[in-house]
Amino acid sequence: MSLLDFIMVALLTIGVLSAGMAFAKQGKNMTSFFAAGGAVPWQTSGLSLFMSFFSAGTFVVWGSVAYLHGWVAISIQWTMALAGLLVGTCIAPRWHRTGSLTVAEYIDKRLGVHVQKTYTFLFLFISLFLTASFLYPVAKIVEVSTGLDLNLCIILLGAFCILYVSAGGLWAVVSTDVLQFIILMAAIIIVVPLSLERVDGLHALLSQLPDRYFQLTANEYPLLFILAFGLYNAIFLGGNWAYVQRFTCVRTTTDAKRVGWFFAALYFVSPILWMLPPMVYYLLNPSLGVMESEGAYLMMCKEVLPKGILGLMIGGMIFATTSAMNSKLNIASGVVTNDLYKRLYPHSSQRRLILVARLSTVAFGVISILIALLIQHMGGVVNVVISLAALTGVPLYLPVIWTLFSHRQTGTTILATTITTLVVNALFKFAVPALTGFTFSRTGEMVFGCALPIVMLAAFEIYFILTGKTSNRYAEYAAWEQANNAKRNTLTAQAQAKAKSENTYSKHIIGLGIFFIGLAIALLGLLSEGHTMLVTGTGACFMLIGVVLTWSIKKTMKTRTSND
Repeated sequence: MSLLDFIMVALLTIGVLSAGMAFAKQGKNMTSFFAAGGAVPWQTSGLSLFMSFFSAGTFVVWGSVAYLHGWVAISIQWTMALAGLLVGTCIAPRWHRTGSLTVAEYIDKRLGVHVQKTYTFLFLFISLFLTASFLYPVAKIVEVSTGLDLNLCIILLGAFCILYVSAGGLWAVVSTDVLQFIILMAAIIIVVPLSLERVDGLHALLSQLPDRYFQLTANEYPLLFILAFGLYNAIFLGGNWAYVQRFTCVRTTTDAKRVGWFFAALYFVSPILWMLPPMVYYLLNPSLGVMESEGAYLMMCKEVLPKGILGLMIGGMIFATTSAMNSKLNIASGVVTNDLYKRLYPHSSQRRLILVARLSTVAFGVISILIALLIQHMGGVVNVVISLAALTGVPLYLPVIWTLFSHRQTGTTILATTITTLVVNALFKFAVPALTGFTFSRTGEMVFGCALPIVMLAAFEIYFILTGKTSNRYAEYAAWEQANNAKRNTLTAQAQAKAKSENTYSKHIIGLGIFFIGLAIALLGLLSEGHTMLVTGTGACFMLIGVVLTWSIKKTMKTRTSND
């Protein structure tokens, strides 16, 4: 990286951190800190969901698959688009109708406090590893780009995330997610045409790549794996507590649907753009091994990007990943504060609860950093991400999703399904190979991890239908849900005004952020030795978007003031 690249990364870091810290005075109560007052626009929430789901691991994990196998990396990621359609249509509106602040609160009311405590501890434990798996890849990218020690990169990036999430809550998370999306898209818009130019265009690329690159599946990733992974993604997207937050923080059930559909649209288009650079790099250097291929995307960027724009690309990847980590930190803090601390100390003031929320964010982040430091000793990030998904994703999230649509399942059946499948999966992952030498293939691991909880839940459901039994807690829960929705639909004028004010403030910060991002890119274009028109034009477009958005917000504020 050149000095200009380092300056660009530093400016982006200061800008994103400033935007996040600008919300430090907004989160004055639990609803604002963890649900943004239920007033997040569906477009913002959809972008935030997309960025929370996405990380630099996309470039590291699936970029490696694209380099080694080609189009199959896109096939795998398209299952995420299908998952978004399914979740947006069926699961997201059902979550919104619960009116819960967190999934743990829903479990408490639907299944009982003992079940809620068990799921809370399981979620927090597994989330530590998920958060670490988001942090490690971007630290690896920074290490490759800058030459800094990997462990130092992990610590610095983790501290960066902890700082503004603990300060600003969900408004800080979703607003900076939008800015991080803009940074990432600006970098992609520049790197893709430059990569294709390096090999004489798209037609030349398609004609020179090996035939196996155009297959939808590969030996290591057959159709059965892709289907199972798609099912896993639907369950993970629809049940992960951090993602559910994106469906419940919008105003209406229709908005919750749109969040899922918007996510699906973004994931249909973006993988094609993301995976082109590592596929191009295969033509330039086809000799990378499996571990080396994890850096194929970044190596392509270093080949073609002008000075300063490489810093933009790395900054985009850094902030895309911190977005995913930020969501995990915020929801984990919400669970600790709302579902553990508040239960022990029910008469705590809002000020005390917000302090606990911020301290728990810091504690959770520090532990995640420590785990990220150990990932390189766990077989690498690809192994950790895929194995963690197969082992825990469906057992942890599907049973709770099932209760959204079934009034028969009880806390006993749901908890039995989760505990049994987690134990069996762990035995087949660790104990059985050591004792017998048998080990699942990557496909077998994914299929088995998805199938066992589905079979168990279906068996319980059939049994309850045949015996005519229903959950003895469901009637009480249904009354709570109805009261929750009535309360949300009859917000006081003061609460509505507060939510609108926070929403307007968020848009104002986003508009200013987009403008300054565009300005920085345009200046880089003027300073670059080549491709001035592409870079400067991209920056100018984003400046225009920022100006239009800021002007519209000021106009709205002026109209509201005159009406008042």
